Amino acid sequence: MKTTRLKWVVVILLMTAFSGCKDVIYENDLRNVPVYLSFEELRSSVTKIESQDLVNPGKIYFKDGYIFINEEMKGIHVIDNRNPENPTNISFIKILGNMDLAIKNNILYADSYVDLVAIDISDVNNPVEVKRINNVFPYTIPELKDGSYLMAELDEKKGVVVDWEIDYSRLKVERRSYPIYSRGWYQKGYSNERMNMDLATASYSSSSGSSGSNGFTSTSTQGASFGIGGSMARFGLNGDYLYTVDSKEFHIFDVKNDQNPILENEPGAGMDIETMFIHDDHMFLGTMSGMLVFSLNDPVNPTQINRYKHIRSCDPVVVQNHIAYVTLRGGNKCGQPVSALEILSLSLDYRNADLMHSYFMQEPYGLGIDDEILFVCDGKEGLLVYEASDLATIPQKKIAQFPDINAFDVIPFNDYLFMVGSDGFYQYDYSDLQNIHQISFIPVVKDE
Repeated sequence: MKTTRLKWVVVILLMTAFSGCKDVIYENDLRNVPVYLSFEELRSSVTKIESQDLVNPGKIYFKDGYIFINEEMKGIHVIDNRNPENPTNISFIKILGNMDLAIKNNILYADSYVDLVAIDISDVNNPVEVKRINNVFPYTIPELKDGSYLMAELDEKKGVVVDWEIDYSRLKVERRSYPIYSRGWYQKGYSNERMNMDLATASYSSSSGSSGSNGFTSTSTQGASFGIGGSMARFGLNGDYLYTVDSKEFHIFDVKNDQNPILENEPGAGMDIETMFIHDDHMFLGTMSGMLVFSLNDPVNPTQINRYKHIRSCDPVVVQNHIAYVTLRGGNKCGQPVSALEILSLSLDYRNADLMHSYFMQEPYGLGIDDEILFVCDGKEGLLVYEASDLATIPQKKIAQFPDINAFDVIPFNDYLFMVGSDGFYQYDYSDLQNIHQISFIPVVKDE
């Protein structure tokens, strides 16, 4: 009798198991399979090596006669630019997963995948990591190797994803939750917003030092020496605080002690955040749907005081004299097929923004303003330079254009313009507006 009962128990359990699995199956197929870098390897990766060729340059930063150029996901090139007509690529700081940076005094802050690292560059030839804050940034992934294949499941405990292989992978498929598959991005347990975080844009460097400061040195605030970043930044310094932003959250660090950044707060910032510009104790965020303005009166708790809406597009912003200059790049993931330069009038308290002028552009990326000179990176149209004393006539006041350059971002400083593009790092002398000219160039070198 006991044997019979045991047989029935086994049968019932098997029936229950098969019944429970009817909506959950496993598929074994070719997929983008993650290649991991362990956290142990990641957290021992900051090293100084010999100078490297520029291959995929990203964000750009200037401080004390040195140019720092992010090599996307690899680290930071250090360029001795004390003689801008002869810049020298002197070294490379290897920081895996790096996309952005900011510098206060002699401490360079950078992202390294999910971590923030602080690096002492008192001796630029001997950088030393002085602190790392683990797991402060969202877990982020590189672009798929082949978008025609689905993505295999990820295991965040294995480390960070540094690459993909096309291989067979067993993937759990829940028909009830995912009745239809589309080729491209798929990752069980992650939302589309998180999946589609654009590692290529994104961007992050500080705009705390305004363009056009006097002297070929860094800017200073409350006794601290800051560098200057471009308009595509997502890192920014103001007073005793370092601000970073991802697509929807701030990460705010107390940097009173430069070498010991402390995470203070991670409040919400909005949605689809792309760029950050800090000016006059206010923060201006470029988003895919508009410009957000935050007061930094309480530095640990930024308060949104204004929102200017525009068509869906990619959107960096710079501010000078209560005028905001915003480029809107349409197409691709950026939304509407419309590209423009918009000029906004800001009230004295920054709580109101009124559109003054809108001008058609081709493919604008970063931009910079120095007094009455406006620089716009217009993608394949190259670098555009305008005289901006009369905002109503900017299109008719084009001073210069440098075509055949896929321009990405600029920093105008003391009659020198630093520009990074897909083919290299350029410098221009604009001390004579009738003779703006290129004075140096460091090319991108790609493997054949």
